[in-house]
Amino acid sequence: MNRASVQKLRQLEQLISDDYYEPETVTTEAKENGLYKGLLESLGDPYSEYYNEEEMKDLTTNLQGVFGGIGAWISTDKTTGYPKIAGVIDDTPAQKAGLRENDIIYKVDGEDCGDLSTDEVVSKVRGEVGTDVTLTIARSGEADYLEITITRDTINEQMVSSKVTDEDARIGYLSLAEFTEVATDQFKNALNDLYDQGIQALILDLRGNPGGEVDVVTSIANEIIPEGLVFYMEDRNGKKTEYTADGKDEMTIPLVVLVNGNSASASEILSGAIQDSGKGIILGEQTYGKGVVQTVYNLTDGSAVKLTVAHYFTRSGNDINKVGITPDVKVDFDSNAYYKDGTDNQYDEAVKLLQEELDEGKSMEEVISENQTEETAASSASTESAEASDTESQEEP
Repeated sequence: MNRASVQKLRQLEQLISDDYYEPETVTTEAKENGLYKGLLESLGDPYSEYYNEEEMKDLTTNLQGVFGGIGAWISTDKTTGYPKIAGVIDDTPAQKAGLRENDIIYKVDGEDCGDLSTDEVVSKVRGEVGTDVTLTIARSGEADYLEITITRDTINEQMVSSKVTDEDARIGYLSLAEFTEVATDQFKNALNDLYDQGIQALILDLRGNPGGEVDVVTSIANEIIPEGLVFYMEDRNGKKTEYTADGKDEMTIPLVVLVNGNSASASEILSGAIQDSGKGIILGEQTYGKGVVQTVYNLTDGSAVKLTVAHYFTRSGNDINKVGITPDVKVDFDSNAYYKDGTDNQYDEAVKLLQEELDEGKSMEEVISENQTEETAASSASTESAEASDTESQEEP
């Protein structure tokens, strides 16, 4: 910052001090935070952000997988620029209140969210357990805004849920919500439990998964793909950092991975590694397309900066930033059927494909080839508005 800039800042500060009509609302801390946040916003990068000390504590808590709030992931809608619900955790206040994936958050407690970052919205949605927060929601198919009041609760997040499918005892189902610190052990334990129950095929559900930590996704990929790259990062100087799997725990059963437009970042790393290595069928909708990596730098006063530092590339060297992972088998989610009677057409299609492999001895390549030429994409009045956003920033309030 040059001398002229410093002088201009001092002039602006003096004007505020002398003439701003509500001087009692202005604090030194607020002005300083505004400067720091503005500097990061000047990059025009939705993933680079300044955190004050309190915000940094919230971020750390979220990555550890235990936090307070309503139980929903929040991202930013590409089309409107407003925050939206990227996913809802089962049996939480958000689900009980009727929030749905892709609901646009127009206001939080009456405050317009159009100019707020994802993390700022998350901070406003969070609060003391037992208190209420009111979200003004725009939902596809609704003529007017919905006012939804939710009572906050402690969210002890279970990242993984699993079961042997009701449709076929040979097929297991495992849903992974986010790649936080607790996810690795939960994933391994759930997978081993399914193996113990004798499954011969697996559905891995990454729909709505906003991403997370690279070490976590690498360790989970190690349970699935053969020896070799999981992905690699490349910084602005061309320096590459590779993340690899040793292949010792490579999955040997047929696999279908479910994805959608809210599957982002680490979800795309994992689905890309599975697709590139030929270990499974990717089924669903085009993923979000976040192919950049952030590092959090802790500052001496307890604050921090999250800064985009590199591109990442899939196992085969593909840059998916702003593009996403293209499913092997495209199936649009029929939200009308789901919210009417619980029918999950993407899940049903995954069961069908795995049964084809198990019953007819078909290879994954044959199944993919056949279904790419068929009309598997069930067109629907889906609630999906233009796909998700800011992934590691899809923190859960």
